Amino acid sequence: MENHHDQNKQDTDRMRIFTGNANPLLAQKIAEHLGGRLGQILVSRFSDGEIRVQVGENARGLDVFIVQPTCAPVNENLMELLIMLDAFRRASARRITCVIPYYGYARQDKKVKPREPITARLVANLLEVAGANRILTVDLHAQQIQGFFNLPVDHLYAGPKIGEYLIKAGLVHENCVVVSPDVAGTPRAKTLAEMLGLPFAIIAKRRPEPNKVEVMEVVGNVEGKTAIMIDDMVDTGGSLVQGAEALIERGATDVIACCTHPVLSGDAPERILRSPIRQLVVTDTIPVPPDKMNEKIVVLSVADLLAEAIDRIHKDDSVSVIFERQAEMVRMRNS
Repeated sequence: MENHHDQNKQDTDRMRIFTGNANPLLAQKIAEHLGGRLGQILVSRFSDGEIRVQVGENARGLDVFIVQPTCAPVNENLMELLIMLDAFRRASARRITCVIPYYGYARQDKKVKPREPITARLVANLLEVAGANRILTVDLHAQQIQGFFNLPVDHLYAGPKIGEYLIKAGLVHENCVVVSPDVAGTPRAKTLAEMLGLPFAIIAKRRPEPNKVEVMEVVGNVEGKTAIMIDDMVDTGGSLVQGAEALIERGATDVIACCTHPVLSGDAPERILRSPIRQLVVTDTIPVPPDKMNEKIVVLSVADLLAEAIDRIHKDDSVSVIFERQAEMVRMRNS
């Protein structure tokens, strides 16, 4: 009779983690958490720049997980993911799950002006046609993107991990307030505020054009408080910096910014460095290159979160249990 250990080993043998060139370090950490190795795959370029993929081991009947955030260079990384999907589909993988810690093109999730594309939906269609059976992602820019897929989407949240860090670092006290840098992010701020047992405030703003922000008003009391700003991503840093300046103008004593995805385009790190923001807490859904790091940026890893989700998907267990348990742990730690 087969024992439990043999069964676990058999489960692991039927699962494999593969990665493209977007974030191999995160993929390696995930594989280590699961006690295995990364699958063998070559993702290189032909002389004319076309992407070449060659799976280096038998994938027939495997439960395949491809770790590939569609971060910059977004078109290269997205195309790598699509071609890897096609390779595994043709290699007769049993199931292919796209682990997309950062889902690119997510900001184009609706038509704001006439004759605009809904690119978040287009990318969902591309992934499905290429052969994805399931999507695992972290902190989508807009919740409704889950509905753009006709296949299961497991949506994880980095909020509890950020909350846990803030408590451990001694940054949470009774004179704090959680702040959403815009109205759309209110549910995210409210969830973190409830977890940490803090009040929350909202910065009402308008965007005259993409990547340009004009702060209008702060709704809620921030005077004499440490403001903990929470958002899904930091791109140019304009939104966060203007938000921090508005909070300081309205009497906040300190600003800590927390963003899941460190897009950090252009001179964003320098802008953060010159700003009133004391610390910028991000995760490794997107790799932060050494030249973009500075003393204000703290990077938390989501490898353990993704590893547990992958393990649960592979064993057909509930994934929602993860963040329910995480949130409860943060509340207990903070009480």
